[in-house]
Amino acid sequence: MEVPRKEGVLGDFWGAAAAMLVALPSAIAFGVTIFAPMGGSFSAYGAMAGILGVVALGLVASAMGGTDRLISAPCAPAAAVLSAFVITGVTNAIDPFNIILMVTLVILLAGAIQVAFGVIGLGQLIKFMPYPVVSGYLSGVGLYIIASQFPLFLGMPKDLHFFDCFRHPEMWQWQSIVIGSVTIGVMLLAPKITTVVPAVIVGLLAGTLAYFAIAAFNPAMMSLTQNAFVVGPISNEGGVFEVIIGKFSSIRNLDPASLVSVGIPALTLAVLLSIDTLKTCVVIDALTHSRHNSNRELIGQGLGNISSGLLGGVAGAGTMGATLVNISSGARTRISGVLEGVLGLAAFMALGGLIAWVPIASLAGILIVVGARMIDKHSFQFLRSRSTMLDFAVIVAVVAVALSVSLIMASAVGVVLAIFLYIRQEISTSIIRRKTYGNKIFSKQVRIRAETDILQKKGDQTAVYELQGSLFFGTANQLLGGLDDDLKTRKYIILDMRRVQSVDLTAAHVLEQAKEVMGERGGFLLFSRVPRSLPSGKDVERYFGEVGLVQHTGPVKIFDELDDALEWVENRIIAEETLTIGDEAALELAAFELFKGRKKSTTDDLRSFVKEVSVGAKDTIFNEGDAGDSLYLIRRGTVDITIETMDDETYRVASFGRGNFFGELSFLDGAPRSANAVADSDVDLFVLSRTDFEQFATKHETSSIVFLEGLASVLAGRLRLTNVELSALD
Repeated sequence: MEVPRKEGVLGDFWGAAAAMLVALPSAIAFGVTIFAPMGGSFSAYGAMAGILGVVALGLVASAMGGTDRLISAPCAPAAAVLSAFVITGVTNAIDPFNIILMVTLVILLAGAIQVAFGVIGLGQLIKFMPYPVVSGYLSGVGLYIIASQFPLFLGMPKDLHFFDCFRHPEMWQWQSIVIGSVTIGVMLLAPKITTVVPAVIVGLLAGTLAYFAIAAFNPAMMSLTQNAFVVGPISNEGGVFEVIIGKFSSIRNLDPASLVSVGIPALTLAVLLSIDTLKTCVVIDALTHSRHNSNRELIGQGLGNISSGLLGGVAGAGTMGATLVNISSGARTRISGVLEGVLGLAAFMALGGLIAWVPIASLAGILIVVGARMIDKHSFQFLRSRSTMLDFAVIVAVVAVALSVSLIMASAVGVVLAIFLYIRQEISTSIIRRKTYGNKIFSKQVRIRAETDILQKKGDQTAVYELQGSLFFGTANQLLGGLDDDLKTRKYIILDMRRVQSVDLTAAHVLEQAKEVMGERGGFLLFSRVPRSLPSGKDVERYFGEVGLVQHTGPVKIFDELDDALEWVENRIIAEETLTIGDEAALELAAFELFKGRKKSTTDDLRSFVKEVSVGAKDTIFNEGDAGDSLYLIRRGTVDITIETMDDETYRVASFGRGNFFGELSFLDGAPRSANAVADSDVDLFVLSRTDFEQFATKHETSSIVFLEGLASVLAGRLRLTNVELSALD
């Protein structure tokens, strides 16, 4: 553990003292809430368990977790889950000592699960629980706490529940109502009067004074014996320490079914306490411009809860209220959390006798305020917009299950609804980002005009889909519906998968159906930029082979780049139009598109000014930045024009084939080359330098003008084709 500087020690101490004053009363209230349903002296045991939880969590979780300024203590979610578990045990007539042991096992297992969460790195994932689910659960916990404390607030017997209060108003105790009301009123008004002393302390003191004011007129209330209005004696004589020390001896009395029953509550508790802690850590980061280690903190919290369970304490988490008090009081390091645990133990040892006189109604009043503050009132704003009504419905559903069934079942419903929210989000996003056709988008292979005319006329045989998001059972039908029309009419369908994030078996089956439809019509289903490493680690191309979508023969082909797929389709369309491509015979000057429709005399005059050059495959013709003023006409072969990216990767800008030309920019303006030219295959070229052309122009003025007109016409055609592609991107 880091040692704070001298100027930070005092801040840590005062922060710990203030945080302890906030955490301790709430912890006592939570402990009483958990164990009071068992009756007898178990309220006192609950108070003791709350205090021991403050001590154990403060010492262990703060030392092992590592998040500066975080205060860990028993909290409302733990009280809600564990009290529900105890009530179930009482309802099923389980022996109280067995219930205590089972609660301990729940806490121990929850702590172990938290440690496991941290070890396997789930700290980052838990923070991303959907807000509606978290809001609904916390609101449900708040309402559950209010409902469980309301009978205590009214002074009703411990075995009566919320609705029993309204059926038996004759059992209300006016003393409890007055004490609880004073506690709530003072707790709410205290922040407006002073911020030096935490409101929970002021409220508790006011409630206790109200109790003694009433007791002055009722001598029976001045005795701890058979006094239902107060916590009661916390001492070894009351049997509390015997319960703590001897509870594990009861394990032999538990049957296997009882041991299994702790699993779901433990998992629920682990998830809730983890979320509560990490939510508080995020707030600390925002306030102090720091960064916490989620996984380490979960390990620390788990070890803290294990220690609390072994010691007989209540489970807890990093708590928002005590942490904010700690920060505002000057704390700087995690030592403040350890000191808070030490001070909690010292306060118990010094004031243990006084805790016996804490009124039950005051603790109930404190928890009613805590529960009310847990209710997410902001969620009602979701009713104002149709787009957020479903989110509000999710919140209501989680709250309803928490109140009508159990908090444990609400956690299961929350997980299911979280999955539902994810599927809803994915389905609401169109899986098809953009669609265009082969007469609107072209490969980087620059074609001569005759080939371009064919592609503009026949290119609509090709439909190009850019997909996005997740291809899974929720979007598979959407994809099939989007492809349906083109599957029946187009010969080539290209699916560009660069933006796809996941693929499941249902989506693969839908693509298999598309493959069969295209195969029956003699068409082709082409994939480009298929991810080889999704965030999940899946290699989609390999996966397609494993499920039988891609085979050595058949109508499905995969290309590394969209441009490769487009070029393959374009070559087939051009070939089907009986245009000769790929002929190895070198072209003569008059056969170039540049001179189409020109008089033979123009090429005859120019022929003596051009040079013939041959270049081997993969050889460089010129590099970016080279000086040069020559125009290159391709008689045979293909040339790639490339540039180097900032990542030192080679990017192909365009390809030029037989009958085309390149290098025109430097030929026209004399500037250095703006890209690289590399022979993709063996290439035969005509080379016309600017100097030779100027000599040609002085002798053949008319022919030179005709040549420049042809050059401008071809360049204008390329520009128009680019405009067509750009318009298809709108």
